[in-house]
Amino acid sequence: MKTVATFYKFVNLPDCEAFRDRLEAECRAHEVCGMIILATEGLNATLSGPKAGVDAVLAFIRSDDRFTTMPHRECETERDTFHRLRLVIRPEIVTLGDPEVNPNESVGEYVSPENWNELINQPNILLIDARNNYEVELGSFEGALNPQTAAFGDWDKFVQEQLSDAKDRPVAMFCTGGIRCEKASAHLLKNGFEKVYHLQGGILNYLQQTPSEDSKWQGECFVFDHRVSVTHGLQEGESRVCFGCRWPLKP
Repeated sequence: MKTVATFYKFVNLPDCEAFRDRLEAECRAHEVCGMIILATEGLNATLSGPKAGVDAVLAFIRSDDRFTTMPHRECETERDTFHRLRLVIRPEIVTLGDPEVNPNESVGEYVSPENWNELINQPNILLIDARNNYEVELGSFEGALNPQTAAFGDWDKFVQEQLSDAKDRPVAMFCTGGIRCEKASAHLLKNGFEKVYHLQGGILNYLQQTPSEDSKWQGECFVFDHRVSVTHGLQEGESRVCFGCRWPLKP
């Protein structure tokens, strides 16, 4: 049985290259695989390995004062979700392409899974799925607007072309684990939107915390590892990936 942990945190990390080297050594020492993205703005990762190993890596990261309060989400699976360890340095841990958008300065209002259904049931709410088109294909919240983006870098174009007349409407957005909504909500506030909300911990938190009988989620949630998708309770879904185009396929 493997433990899968997902986590991110926006922090000032000018020493991201040196931090990467120390983190890589820690992961390898504890037989932990996965994908870790680092930038001067922080860290974004999904890791998998033995429970003790994942716990040790998380403890190592949190031993740095900048990550002490970093939350994470975890589940158990029998599948090898990753076959290797990758640590990469990028300009952003989630690529929007606008260096003026800083989630450490301003983000939308977090909404817990317990309060999410009540929010999205409000009649004037504009519900937006902040993920890419191939992710939305597998599942979403009923009535959510699909931005039809191929990559998160297309977000600004979507806002300018489709939301320019909606700045006075309350916006509720969601994404897989919450990180894209950090930047997307900061971007909307920067562009004059007045009330912006986002699902705390993303879809994964909602599926983990919300009983299926109370859920407003429809379908499966795409994840960026060999599980392909998850459902309520973060159980592995039935979706698979096309070996030709790498597009996720519905069950």
